[in-house]
Amino acid sequence: MEPNRHRVGFARLAPIAIVLTISTISVRVSANDRISELTKQVSSSSNEKARLTAVVALARLDDKRAMKPLVTALSDPSAKIRVVAAVALGRLGHKAALPSLRSAATDDADHNVRTRARDAAIAVAKANKLPDPFAFDEPATTTMPARPRIKAGFGNAPRALEERPDLYVQIKTSTDDSPSKPDKKARQAHADIIRAVLAEQCGRAAKVTSQAAVGQRLGLNLRNIDLSVVKLDVTPSGNYMEIEASLRLAISDDKGKMLSFLSGGAKVQIPKTTYDPKYLPALRKEALENAMRGMFEKLVTHLRTQPKS
Repeated sequence: MEPNRHRVGFARLAPIAIVLTISTISVRVSANDRISELTKQVSSSSNEKARLTAVVALARLDDKRAMKPLVTALSDPSAKIRVVAAVALGRLGHKAALPSLRSAATDDADHNVRTRARDAAIAVAKANKLPDPFAFDEPATTTMPARPRIKAGFGNAPRALEERPDLYVQIKTSTDDSPSKPDKKARQAHADIIRAVLAEQCGRAAKVTSQAAVGQRLGLNLRNIDLSVVKLDVTPSGNYMEIEASLRLAISDDKGKMLSFLSGGAKVQIPKTTYDPKYLPALRKEALENAMRGMFEKLVTHLRTQPKS
């Protein structure tokens, strides 16, 4: 409203305007709190159903601030959650999600996730008037004169060589050697957790193979990995209970010669007011999974810097 007109009316309406402004701020704060709460649930909950509920809720908000936690959900261990996240990102149409969607569309181990991520990436590109993100992924269809077979990536089509593995990794053993006192069954479960996570990460990485036939065909040197849990402690830390997992990876060649070691870990914290010992197996699982995921890129980088012989 212009300051020089309707002064009496402005004086009467000003308090209403202030009330409306305060109300709007309150709604925004509430929405921010909700997104923050759901984001935390997506990234830290050990319960698959709780994470799925959070991702569905973020999808229904239709708020671009939900983009980051939905991108995080594209890496969730559950394929069902990754599918929901991909569809939601497609509807949001935020171009910043394109790299993650494209990666999921090509690298995810689940066919349904790849399909949904591809559809979502195309939808995001269209919404932002960008080129088809998969335009150069299809083989060239131009008819060429008969000639000896040419390797993919050469010729007239502006297409890069297809990515192929440059690391050949196999998991040899996995054990829980921590000084904590879980029973035999729990120790086996812990060993199985870290083995499953590393296998999943290797399976989703385009530059890593665990298949003997592929490794031999490409002439890659085998690297065997022995996994072990060396620490799995539960300790109080201020107002929280802290579950700390530490891992050690022993790397050897195809003849069993030890080459090197890697170590790393992760912590999970839960407020003392909500901590219940009955949730300890799930919290230990979360700490172990986070530790193994965190070490994967470290492992890949380390292997690439080792001598090839």
